[in-house]
Amino acid sequence: MQRIKMYLDFIKIEHTLFALPFAYAGAFLAAKGIIELKLAILIFTAFTGLRTAAMTFNRIIDREIDAKNPRTASRHLPAGLISLGEAYTIAFIALAVYFISAALINRTALMLSPIPAITAYLYPYLKRFTCLCHYVLGLNLAFAPLGGWIAVTDSIDVFGSEFIPTLIGVAVMFWVAGFDMIYGLQDVDFDRKNGLHSVGAHFGIKAALWLSRLNHIAFFTMISLALLLYDAKVAVFFLPLIAALLFYEHFIVRSGYDEAKIQIAFFYTNALVSATLLLAIFAEVIARVL
Repeated sequence: MQRIKMYLDFIKIEHTLFALPFAYAGAFLAAKGIIELKLAILIFTAFTGLRTAAMTFNRIIDREIDAKNPRTASRHLPAGLISLGEAYTIAFIALAVYFISAALINRTALMLSPIPAITAYLYPYLKRFTCLCHYVLGLNLAFAPLGGWIAVTDSIDVFGSEFIPTLIGVAVMFWVAGFDMIYGLQDVDFDRKNGLHSVGAHFGIKAALWLSRLNHIAFFTMISLALLLYDAKVAVFFLPLIAALLFYEHFIVRSGYDEAKIQIAFFYTNALVSATLLLAIFAEVIARVL
């Protein structure tokens, strides 16, 4: 049991809360109501498998960098709590769960399933070359709403019927990039000394905070537009709460960003943002069914 708890901590299973609500949001939008239990379970296993693989890739590829960084030296791989072989095994099992789930969902999901897996694998390398890595991380989660939609419709037409979940996906990319810029502030000095790339390391802390705010304004604008295009009557009432959460996230790091504040801004606040959007869309589709 202790070993299982360590594995769950290694993959940060709680971070699934970021992506999963957007996947279900896309599914609810496509179904215009409640989805079948079997499909709901397959969406859960697919996105949990992919996110687990993505986190494991990140830990494996960055293990030498993590060992040099005092903030991350105690992580499982550099500290020797989990072996490299165990990490690869976790990644293999997670990918197997992901691809099998995609195959059981439908043909389109299976055909497109390698794309998110590839971007998830490439992301950790990009911080060695460009500060655009924040947006590639965002792209990893941006597939979630479109993936949920495809799980229901078995089709792909990003400029047609899938435009709304695609727009939500683009919004998610800006949202993730925005909060990842805040998270990266912890390592600005380390990144500069070791030739790693982040907005904070490149352009300074003040610029990173402002660009993060602009990214979240873009996110909120796109989400609002998506709900408008969907002709939402109920979901729009949740927008002020989402705006308040985003404001709070930036308010608490405006003059400092210690680990406690980063944890609140990065994890707790953003988990509430994604959960609130899912609740908004769920309330909308239920209202239409009733």
